Amino acid sequence: MSLERGLSPNTCKAYAGDVGAFLAFLAKAGKGPLDAARQDVSDYLWVQKEAGLKPASLFRKIEAVKSFYAFQAAERRIAENPADGLGRLRLPRRLPRHLDEDEMFGLLRAALGSDWKSARLAAMLELLYATGARVSELLALKPEDVNMQDGWIRVLGKGSRERMVPVHARALDALKRYLSFREKKFPAGAPPRLFLGQGGKPLSRVQFWRELKDLGRREGLSAKLHPHLVRHTFATHLLRGGADLRVVQELLGHASLSTTQIYTHLDPAGLKAAHQKHHPRG
Repeated sequence: MSLERGLSPNTCKAYAGDVGAFLAFLAKAGKGPLDAARQDVSDYLWVQKEAGLKPASLFRKIEAVKSFYAFQAAERRIAENPADGLGRLRLPRRLPRHLDEDEMFGLLRAALGSDWKSARLAAMLELLYATGARVSELLALKPEDVNMQDGWIRVLGKGSRERMVPVHARALDALKRYLSFREKKFPAGAPPRLFLGQGGKPLSRVQFWRELKDLGRREGLSAKLHPHLVRHTFATHLLRGGADLRVVQELLGHASLSTTQIYTHLDPAGLKAAHQKHHPRG
């Protein structure tokens, strides 16, 4: 999955956990990984469904088992693929939640502070909102990935696809402020990652998520604040501002335009305004 399909370490870890759960199910039935029949796969998925698993989680478990046995078949370790012909679960398309402009700008103001952690949080939040980067992409940034002079960052996305994303002046100012703290904190030279924790190690997803949640709670947001919510907000605000869908696709690093199209939702007021503006009799 990592070498041939270019999937991220987090995705590989999740799939490995799903396959491990299925193999444990087989072991209880006295079967090894290569002894599974089609009925075993069907029974396992039925048990998961009966346990109340959400569609997205069930979809991933199906894909994990299918990938596992497709590999075994390709390596000629099994004569018949027990997951062959397993139908794809059709997931409901949910509109992504996002923050309105007042909420987003309030968060950016609230993140400002006079210490190292506040400067780091403000810089990360500004970059997320300026670029729409995934949290894994943000945390993987190195100082040399940022072009301060021209206002670009180089992002390594899913499938090892590289893209260049513009960064506006406000985000660059926040980043410069954080970097001044970073230089003072690590005068002998810092590790290669851009965003660091207290001891100089790369900042973890969990720590960043915790700081964002605390910020959202302080601001009294009704929506639970997490990094992907900022990504949704970035895409929604761009499209509402008139950005072309394909431009947003490129900025987000989506391989397919259909993935980006989910952001084309508008509130009723936005729909009415667009109708009045563009309809001949509006």
